Amino acid sequence: MKSFLTLGVLALALTAGPAFAGAPTAAQKSEFKSVCLGISGDETLCTCKADAAMKLIDERMMGYVIAGMKGAGNAPQDVQKEWNEYVARSNQICKPNY
Repeated sequence: MKSFLTLGVLALALTAGPAFAGAPTAAQKSEFKSVCLGISGDETLCTCKADAAMKLIDERMMGYVIAGMKGAGNAPQDVQKEWNEYVARSNQICKPNY
């Protein structure tokens, strides 16, 4: 019984792991906006994108998004799967006619 319970808890942790991820930090939001401004120079767009990211992604993914904007490559496969959805949703919010 103990082994069964342990396996159940482990399975739950593995499948629900991303659900327990925290929201992006204020420092990440600030860095996101700064990097975005360095790329685009568009204050309105970068403010919107930073605000949207706070609602759409978690702290872990925000780190990969910022790294990606800086040119770092190769996010883990689970992040890559969510990436296109995040970009599409943030564009719907910040660039509705895009």
